[in-house]
Amino acid sequence: MNHIVRFSLLTLLLSVVVTFFPQSALAAPAFQMPFPCGQVWEGQTRTNHNPQNSVDLNRADDLGDPVVASAAGKVTTVRDLGSTSYGKYVVIDHGSGWTTLYAHLNAFSVSVGQSVSQGQKIGTVGSSGGSTGPHLHYEQRLNGSPQKIVWNGSQIYYFGTKNYTSKNSCSTGGVTGTVNTNSGVSVNVRSGPGTNYAIVGSVADGQKVTIKCQKRGETVTGTYGTSNLWDYIGTGYISDTYVYTGSDGQVAPTCS
Repeated sequence: MNHIVRFSLLTLLLSVVVTFFPQSALAAPAFQMPFPCGQVWEGQTRTNHNPQNSVDLNRADDLGDPVVASAAGKVTTVRDLGSTSYGKYVVIDHGSGWTTLYAHLNAFSVSVGQSVSQGQKIGTVGSSGGSTGPHLHYEQRLNGSPQKIVWNGSQIYYFGTKNYTSKNSCSTGGVTGTVNTNSGVSVNVRSGPGTNYAIVGSVADGQKVTIKCQKRGETVTGTYGTSNLWDYIGTGYISDTYVYTGSDGQVAPTCS
C-alpha cells in the first residue's frame, strides 16, 4: 500500500513540474536577430501592435536588405498574401513548438521544406501586404502563440523603441564580399580606415574577400555610393563602397 501511495505522490509531483515548466518552453532555441552580424536596427514594440508581442524593425534605406534565419530550422511557409496583412512572409519551424515569422518581405530566398541554418538568408526587407513603408515585422511563437521576443539570451524592450545590434553568426569567421571597381582596377589595402594610411597590399576587381570587422573612417565615393565605412579583410582596410555584400550598411562587427 505504501508503494502505491508513494507512486501516486511522485506522479502528482511530476505533473506539477510539467505544468509549470513545460518541455517545449525549456527547449527554446538560442534566437538571434534576423539580420547579419553587426548590423544595427531600430526595434519598435507597441501595445496596439497585432500581435502585441511582435516587433517592427527599421533602419535607413533598408528596402532590399537581407533577412536571415534567427535559428536553424525548416521552412514551413512561404506565402504571398498580396496587398493585405503580412504580404510576403516566411515561417520557420525550430522544433519543440517554436516558430519564427518574417513578414512584409520584398522577395523570398527559400522554399517550403528547405532546411536553413542560423544566419542563412531567407529573403529581403520590403513593404508588401498592409505595410506603409519598408520594414520587417518579426514574431517568435510557441505552439502558435506569439511570445515576448528574446535575442542573444535577452528579452527585447516592451513597450517602446530601442536600437539593437545583431550577433547572428558573428563567430563564423567573417562576412564574404566581392570587390567591384567597375573598371578592372585593383583596390589598395590600407593600414587604417582612410586613404592617408599606408598601402599594405591590393585586391583585384572581382576578388572575394572576408570582412572580419568594419570601422568608420574617411568618407569616400566608390562603386556603391558614398560612405565612411571601411572593411578589415585580415591584412588591412578597403573602402566598403567597393565591396558587394548584398547589404548597403554594416554587416560585420565594429573593429576594436
